[in-house]
Amino acid sequence: MDSSKNVDMIHGPLLKKMVMFALPLAAGSVLQQLFNMCDSAIVGNFASSEALAAVGANTSAVSLFVNFFVGISVGTSAVIANYFGSGREKDITKAVHTSITVALICGLFLAIFVQFIAQPMLLLMGTPENVIDLAVLYLRIYALGMPFILLYNFGSAVLRSSGDSRTPFIALVIGGIVNAILNMILVIIFHLSVEGVAIATAVSNILASGIVLNTLMHREEVIRFDYHRLGIHKEELMKVLRIGVPAGLQAVVFSLSNVVIQSSVNSFGSSVVAGSAAAANFEFISYCIINGFSQTATTFVGQNYGAKEYSRCRKIWKIALACGIGTAMIVDLAIVLFRYPLVHLFTQDAAVIPYAAQRVLQIMSLHWLLGTYEITGSTLRGYGNSMVPALLSVFGTCVVRLVWVYFTNIYCHTFTMLLLVYPISWTITGILVIGYYLMARKRLEIA
Repeated sequence: MDSSKNVDMIHGPLLKKMVMFALPLAAGSVLQQLFNMCDSAIVGNFASSEALAAVGANTSAVSLFVNFFVGISVGTSAVIANYFGSGREKDITKAVHTSITVALICGLFLAIFVQFIAQPMLLLMGTPENVIDLAVLYLRIYALGMPFILLYNFGSAVLRSSGDSRTPFIALVIGGIVNAILNMILVIIFHLSVEGVAIATAVSNILASGIVLNTLMHREEVIRFDYHRLGIHKEELMKVLRIGVPAGLQAVVFSLSNVVIQSSVNSFGSSVVAGSAAAANFEFISYCIINGFSQTATTFVGQNYGAKEYSRCRKIWKIALACGIGTAMIVDLAIVLFRYPLVHLFTQDAAVIPYAAQRVLQIMSLHWLLGTYEITGSTLRGYGNSMVPALLSVFGTCVVRLVWVYFTNIYCHTFTMLLLVYPISWTITGILVIGYYLMARKRLEIA
């Protein structure tokens, strides 16, 4: 056992441990997004604005397919962390192999299913005619890497639950570097456009998942992966699904609302689509920071809740909220201040730049509001409570958005009004989820 990589979450001061645990999660995701931004920059500058729009038009579609199963991996992290806190080693082993089995089955299903649904779905989203063929090609190639995307996420959830957030970070860095290099080779040298970007992404996902699985095969017995043990243990599966399915459904409905928003963006034409796609890259950076502290909250609360250290659970929420939101605010402000030079990294098209800069200004000024409900909802999942925060988030970030898009399309169909849907929905959702947490935590601790 390489104990030097595992954080003791149950004993000692929390702040330093949580920050050190969250940093690799946040930094890894940010680096991955920077590599993805490199994808967009390369395809936007060396292919065409249509190619950039095609990649951007797939963002919501990809999230729709992947996020449900990534949400289930949250259940894996919470359940195994709770088992670690309560010392249930045999159940940990069962949960590990059940989770990897689920990842394999679901990943293979997605890889095949997306081949058939790609074109009808992108047409339904109103993808512009001059972009649709490139968008379909990108999505079909990207889907071939789905099994490896899920293997990486479920394997990383296992490692995080044991206290290791550095290995998933290293895997992301290596995969991201390979992705960036392949992008430059395939797009700049071989002129492959979106297919080059998709191939590079698939290869990087294969590499990252391989690193994570290889690590699990050489770890301590309790979490060691052995393909001979692949199989589904009903009790562990039910526990993972009880926490993971609500998180996954929340992500799916959230993605559906973004598909609707993307469809509305598509109605403004390819220049707006390309500008919106370029600006969205910066939103992912801020989200990665918040998500790092969200995952930290789930894992730390899961172990401490399993050990019945309830006072530490409350401290974990406060620390994660303060650190996650504070860091995101600093990054968001820097992006807003330097939005024009940053946007120029993705496109030199004078018709695209104003829309990209507009989205950065409107969205990034208040993007930190995501932390209010993301981190609090993740804290509740550490307690084993996933359904209520999921329902509240669905209402706040999905129902509110659908209503807003409907009325803006009828009464004030402008890009500016459409973008206001984000800060409004973040504010409402944050109030709902934090309010529920403050009311429910005492009952959860007694239970």
